[in-house]
Amino acid sequence: MTPKILLTEPIATPGMELLRAAGEVHVAHATDPATLAAGPLTTADALVVRSSPVTADMLEAGRRLRVVGRHGAGLDGIDLAAADRLGIPVVSTPGANAESVAEFVILAALTLARQAPSAAASLTRGAFPTGRSLPSAVVAAGLTGTMLAGRTLGLVGLGAIGRGVAARAQGLGMNVIGYDVATATPPPGVRLVALDDLLREADVVSLHVPQTPQTTGLIGVAALARMRPDALLVNTARAGVVDSGAVLAALDAGRLRGYAVDVFAPEPPRPDDPLLHHRRVFATPHMAAMTHDALDAMAVAVARSVIAHLQAPGGNQP
Repeated sequence: MTPKILLTEPIATPGMELLRAAGEVHVAHATDPATLAAGPLTTADALVVRSSPVTADMLEAGRRLRVVGRHGAGLDGIDLAAADRLGIPVVSTPGANAESVAEFVILAALTLARQAPSAAASLTRGAFPTGRSLPSAVVAAGLTGTMLAGRTLGLVGLGAIGRGVAARAQGLGMNVIGYDVATATPPPGVRLVALDDLLREADVVSLHVPQTPQTTGLIGVAALARMRPDALLVNTARAGVVDSGAVLAALDAGRLRGYAVDVFAPEPPRPDDPLLHHRRVFATPHMAAMTHDALDAMAVAVARSVIAHLQAPGGNQP
């Protein structure tokens, strides 16, 4: 029997081609759990999602499901307990977008360090620094940045993305320290430290941990109080790892120099979210992994994993 593969939305062409060669592909163009559970899922052998949730009701409606594929690394939107109870394997694409996100972290850190958003905004207002001394005018306008070379990067999480950031930061001449509860052997040139020590020492703190009960609110009032007042914070992990209200208060009080954020709760964020309009915040729309290269890699990775489960003995039988 030809397996039926249901996607909530399309993935990149290389992945779609692999899936079409392996089964009957249907794209629901819908992410609402109730809509999916009421119809398309009832005859699907495999489900592939991007960022949309997979609830227990969806899994129970998918009586023929043999595998759920997540086009991405995080699994926090999937009811893993229900999948385990129903015996449905869940696969994802860890590492497929690591290089793309690692590059973006460096971009974000440099953007904050060099005050690029404020400088660009001042230029569009016609506020080009003028005077007998351009350097003095830049200083007077408050647009003087800092170099990353010689400064310390603290990585909270040393998985594929954290390790990629470490390599790039070392190329810029940064000292790199890291904290990871699951890592005993750090990447080359990275010094493992306790979280409190990392927060105290780092000029730039970058977050690379999943959101779990243990990491929710990890960077809150207490953690921010331990950080250097001229430090920069970069969050490309999950919104819940950071207490955004505490970050906003720290920025306003001058206890944090800048915040780069690519993840929000909810998504999209409210248009009046004060972080979107703060002069020392670099906010982007969950795009750290969004390069053509990473999208192709994630599409191929999830397609291959799903196909492997469907083609396993008995894997494509209802």
